[in-house]
Amino acid sequence: MKITLTAILPRSTKNRTEATDRLLADYITRTNRTIPCDSQIFDTEAALLTWLDQQPGRVRAFSILLDSRGQQLTSEDFAARIGRLRDDGTQRLVLSIGPADGWSPTAHQRADLLLSLGRLTLPHQLARVVLAEQLYRATTILTGHPYHSGH
Repeated sequence: MKITLTAILPRSTKNRTEATDRLLADYITRTNRTIPCDSQIFDTEAALLTWLDQQPGRVRAFSILLDSRGQQLTSEDFAARIGRLRDDGTQRLVLSIGPADGWSPTAHQRADLLLSLGRLTLPHQLARVVLAEQLYRATTILTGHPYHSGH
């Protein structure tokens, strides 16, 4: 399984992200030790959806959209969900942070799961880091690494 963290960010935001980009890159590097992972930024929702539907594989990419109305999972439940997807043969998992004004009905229809990081509103860049950390945490839970046990 390959995992891609995606976000829709306006061009003006992309230039002000050095600190969060370093953190994001660190968690992606850590995650890559157990599951291939990368990050992509898109200018528009339409560009993301087009890219998502063009991903190669026997089955379409599994899409998780971050949405305030989505399911709230514990770290353990998130890890279990990723483990089930991996074990069920999912080839591509895409976790996406949407546009500032929310996902369109088209994106909601394409989503396989809506996920919420909680009831707080986070800036996109911070949400990207939180999502990357939780993904890394999930891989440590799945592999029995002690990172998570120190909480």
